[in-house]
Amino acid sequence: MANLSSNLLFAAFILYLVAIPFFGGAIKQKNGSKEQKSPNKWANIAIFLTIIGFIAQLGYFITRWMAAGHAPLSNLFEYTTFFGMCLVAAFILIYFLYKTPILGLFVLPVALLIIAYASMFPRELSPLIPALQSYWLQIHVSTVALGEAILAVSFGAALIYLVKSVDQSKRSKKTVWLEVVMFSIVSVIGFIVVTTTFSLMDYKATYNWIDKNQIESTLEYNMPALVGPHQGELVETGKFEPIIEVPAIVNAKKLNTVIWSLLAGVLLYLLIRLILRKRIGAALQPLTKNIKLDLVDEISYRSVLIGFPVFTLGGLVFAMIWAQIAWTRFWGWDPKEVWALITWLFYAAFLHLRLSKGWHGEKSAWLAVIGFAIIMFNLIAVNLVIAGLHSYAGS
Repeated sequence: MANLSSNLLFAAFILYLVAIPFFGGAIKQKNGSKEQKSPNKWANIAIFLTIIGFIAQLGYFITRWMAAGHAPLSNLFEYTTFFGMCLVAAFILIYFLYKTPILGLFVLPVALLIIAYASMFPRELSPLIPALQSYWLQIHVSTVALGEAILAVSFGAALIYLVKSVDQSKRSKKTVWLEVVMFSIVSVIGFIVVTTTFSLMDYKATYNWIDKNQIESTLEYNMPALVGPHQGELVETGKFEPIIEVPAIVNAKKLNTVIWSLLAGVLLYLLIRLILRKRIGAALQPLTKNIKLDLVDEISYRSVLIGFPVFTLGGLVFAMIWAQIAWTRFWGWDPKEVWALITWLFYAAFLHLRLSKGWHGEKSAWLAVIGFAIIMFNLIAVNLVIAGLHSYAGS
């Protein structure tokens, strides 16, 4: 059953990957013809492949649930793959509402990167730890993932808006910040490349170190340690010695992964720029030629309008109920709790500025991009670097 689950996830990944160029073909055909009221054959093929991929990923989720005996939402691999599945589901729904093929060209790659990012973490089936043995696991985690996935669609629409509206003919603050967004996406690709490379090399280095409770422990690295554990001592000889050590409160192994990802992202970004001979945003701009800015602005806004209350339920209400049951308190200023609150406050401010201050169009698009950056920081940096009560999620 576990093998079938893995095969279904792989099949979903391939189907999403194949669907992307078909969405691109739909846009190219539309650019060369008159405005069409219904999607062309390329768009129909693309959305068909996406739906089949979603069914395969749903099959992965169900079969893994059957194999594990509990909802597959208990670690970073399971949560992130479910997040990617929810993102695809939200995209399919919005696609049928607005019939905009270019949305697939921007949203599906994000879903692919999220699924690929998940595959870098341990995927073995394991029993739930006592803190997770509750039906609130399914309620809280699934609702958070669904809310964040709908908000991620807002990011995709906002990115389309910015690529089309930002003047790429001259360097400005807007072009710089848009390129920062592109670099961040490339860095995720860099993370996948570098972790896959060292995994194929079967790189391992073991350290003895002192954890935050002043207890001697061992830690195994799967890539060279640029950042070493607190009072770490390398067991094997001939391995790369860490450049610096970090305090015990910081997860040195996962911080090391983030640093490697950024380094790989820089090199990959420079290579892409060398090939394109222009900014990535400028290279993507021709794809948005026939896009109506008002339409993608509406998609971005409506995605937040739907995703925000869903995230409120999962990230705050259900989370506090479960915290009271598991830890006998509603709130404890755990890093994950704090960043969930920051995410909620940001999107609350987004809606306030949109409805009360008239922040439409480009201002709204930048806010949607920043909001998604906060979600990704919570998913990546908080899980991988900062130790807390939710640290099990990074296992």
